[in-house]
Amino acid sequence: MEQLTTLYIDKESHKFSAAHYTIFSATERERLHGHNYSVSAKIVAPMGDNGFSADYNVYKNRLAALCQGLDEYMLLAGASPYQTISEEGACYRVSYAGEEMLFLRSDTLVLPIRNATVEEFSSYLLQQLLRDSVADDLREIELCVASGPGQKGCASWRRP
Repeated sequence: MEQLTTLYIDKESHKFSAAHYTIFSATERERLHGHNYSVSAKIVAPMGDNGFSADYNVYKNRLAALCQGLDEYMLLAGASPYQTISEEGACYRVSYAGEEMLFLRSDTLVLPIRNATVEEFSSYLLQQLLRDSVADDLREIELCVASGPGQKGCASWRRP
């Protein structure tokens, strides 16, 4: 019988600082602000003959690289139905509810998400992690993004 094990990766170094705003409707959004986000993962995999199921270092390094890729950026929801984003020289021009905002392209990431929320960030990062993990014998991954103590969103994947 196959023995499954669960690994929890919740390192203090798995974090990123980013600016964002959450869109609530076609006419209401938060003010621009930032968070120090933390990222953690739960990985379920079968126990190997050598006494471990998945290489912690591989996943620690992958999570660290994903965090580094978002660190110190303005994060925009590129798939939001309520705003439009266009490139204008060195800036992104964001149109929302009659307002125009300009963000330097060098300081901004436009992500393929609907909203700049911990739920969407966790789903985006999970997809990025899975893109590099398809060859592994993983059974399940849960990736969480927290915007502060006691407030996080998680996305899950389970092998069919």
